[in-house]
Amino acid sequence: MNNTILLPMKNISNTGLIAAIVLLASCGGKKDQQAAVNPASLPVPVTVTNVQTIDAVYYDDYPAILVPLNQSEIRAQVTGYITGVHFTDGAKVSKGQRLYSIDQQMYQANYDAALANVAVQQTNVTKAQKDADRYHQLDKEDAIAKQQVDYADAALAAAKKQLAATQAQANAVRSNVRFANIYAPFSGTIGISQVRVGTSVVAGQTVLNTVSTDNPMSVDIAVDQKEIYRFTQLQQANKVDSTFSLVFGTDVYPAHGKVTLIDRAVDPQTGSIKIRLSFPNDKQMLKAGMSATVRVLNASGNNSIVIPHKAVSEQLGEFFVYVVGDSSKVTQRKVVLGKALEDNVIVKDGLKTGEKIVVQGVQNLKEGAIISVDTAKKQLPASTK
Repeated sequence: MNNTILLPMKNISNTGLIAAIVLLASCGGKKDQQAAVNPASLPVPVTVTNVQTIDAVYYDDYPAILVPLNQSEIRAQVTGYITGVHFTDGAKVSKGQRLYSIDQQMYQANYDAALANVAVQQTNVTKAQKDADRYHQLDKEDAIAKQQVDYADAALAAAKKQLAATQAQANAVRSNVRFANIYAPFSGTIGISQVRVGTSVVAGQTVLNTVSTDNPMSVDIAVDQKEIYRFTQLQQANKVDSTFSLVFGTDVYPAHGKVTLIDRAVDPQTGSIKIRLSFPNDKQMLKAGMSATVRVLNASGNNSIVIPHKAVSEQLGEFFVYVVGDSSKVTQRKVVLGKALEDNVIVKDGLKTGEKIVVQGVQNLKEGAIISVDTAKKQLPASTK
């Protein structure tokens, strides 16, 4: 016996048709909604901040070399053997202090001979003078020929010239005797001697030592010619304050310096000019030839626009930021950057105080993009160093 219950075909057809219509309508609605939502038109989540004007205080760094204010090589002025070294290496010396002595026996003997020659010539001048005086007296009495008087005058003139020549020669030899003792040209610190007792030295060639001043110590830097006016003002101020600092790696020298001179001309090859500063060196911590960095306080950043560096994007050597406009749309704007201040940077041109710029999410933006804004909580400090 068959227990299957058969429904009317008409009822089955109507029910399936209704279900199919509902299913198709549902699928079609979802596709329409997905088509209506374009990911490119969704707001881009970013963080923005207000452009601020602050007093930016920072330092400009310049490579520097330490040089003595005065320095001189000590060279032998006569040839001979060193007979004495009259100082301690690295010691302080005073102007006029004897440093070295060179064997002067030969020079002293030559000087003695020159003095003897001067004495001989002086005797000749005395004799010629007496002859001339006598002949002139006879000429007054008309007791001698004029020619004899002229001969006597000529002999006297020749004797005087010969005397002058021998005196000059004696002075030259005396200079050699004096040069056999070498004295400090000025007060300062002397280095390690390059010669010892018994060393043979040659006049004008052998360097015996070097003397230099070291307190104060000079520091040379090269700056662009555009900064001449700035450093001229600093020189005229003639103040020793925190404007100039000397840095060795991470160590800062405890004393400050000042500008002492600006070179006479700009180097046409580099467009730079040499600036010389001086720093006190009471504790002898500074040595000639050392390399360092001079930090110069720059207060020209007063009322400067400073923004986070991460807000800036670079394209082909130019810099841009995204500025928030009406309807939450962003516009890419070119800016001119100045000094970098750690995580921030000074903007010289391109932005105004009060404008909003994107600081996070820049990489996801393009011109005219719509953003969803999350205002940055972290604000720039009142001053930046």
